[in-house]
Amino acid sequence: MQEKDELGAVAPLPRTKRQPPTVRLRRLAAELRRLRQEAGLSQAEVTEKTDVNLATLHRIETAKTKPQLRTLNALLDAYGVTGSQRTDLVTLQKEAKQRGWLHGLEADLPDKYSAYIGLEAEAQQAINYESLFIPGLLQTEDYARAVIRGVLPTISDAEVDSFVTARMQRQALLEHEAPLRLWAIIDQAALHRTVGSDAIMRAQLAHLTQQARRPHITVQVIPFSAGAHPGMPGSFIVLKFAAEGSDVIHIDSMAGDLFFEKEADIQQYNHICEHLRAVALSPTDTASLLASLREDR
Repeated sequence: MQEKDELGAVAPLPRTKRQPPTVRLRRLAAELRRLRQEAGLSQAEVTEKTDVNLATLHRIETAKTKPQLRTLNALLDAYGVTGSQRTDLVTLQKEAKQRGWLHGLEADLPDKYSAYIGLEAEAQQAINYESLFIPGLLQTEDYARAVIRGVLPTISDAEVDSFVTARMQRQALLEHEAPLRLWAIIDQAALHRTVGSDAIMRAQLAHLTQQARRPHITVQVIPFSAGAHPGMPGSFIVLKFAAEGSDVIHIDSMAGDLFFEKEADIQQYNHICEHLRAVALSPTDTASLLASLREDR
C-alpha cells in the first residue's frame, strides 16, 4: 500500500535508477539494427511484417530494452537469419542482463569484429593506454599491417587484409562532425620498437604527431624515467558513453575481447587512467619527444 503525505495525498513511488545497457545488450541491438539494414527494411516495414510496435523496435535497436524471445524470433524470421548466427543471437538475448564478457576472437573480419567496434562507434570518449603498440585509431596502414602480421604470423594474407581494413575503417570515428574524443596514453617503449622498418616508424611517428594536434585527440607518452607504473601489467581501453550509459573497459587478450562492466572495475581503471595521465609527459612535452624520436630514425 502506498504511503500518503501529511496532506493526505498519495506520495509518488520512488523512481528506480535505470540500469545502463550491458555489453551483450548493446551487441544484440547493434546486430539487429545491422541485420535490418542489410535486409533493406525500414523500421516501419519491419513493424508491418512482424507486428512489433515501432516504438518497441526503436528501443530494441538502441539497447534501451531487451526484446522478448518471441519478439526476437519474429525479427530474425523477417531478416532471414538461420543457423549458428540465429543461435548466437538467441544466446545474447538470454544472457543480456549479465555484465562482463569474454568474446572469442573471430576470423571472418571485419563483420564479426563488431563486438568491440560496435561499442566504440557508440562511445563519446575513449581513453586508450598502450604499453607495446601505437593505439589502433592512430596507426598508419603500413604500421597496422606490420603489427598484425607480426602478432598473428599464422593467418593468411586475406585475413591480414581484413584486420587492416577493419582498423582503418574504425579511424573514421575521428573524422565525424561530432568525432570520438580520444585520449591516448602510450608507454615510451612502444615508440622505440621498430615495427616493419625504420621508414614505417618514421611515417608512424609523423602521423602520431599530426593527429595529436587535433582538438579532439590528446596524446601523452609515459617516459622511461617514470619507472614502474600501474599500466605495466597491460593495455586497456575505457569507453565512455552518454549520461545514461556507464563506462565499459575493454582488454584485447590472446583469448579474445574481454569486457568489464562492474562498477568496482570501472572505478579501478578510471583511477589507473588518472595516475597514468599524471606520470606521463604533458601533450607539449610529448610532441617534443616525438619530434626527437622521428629525427633519430
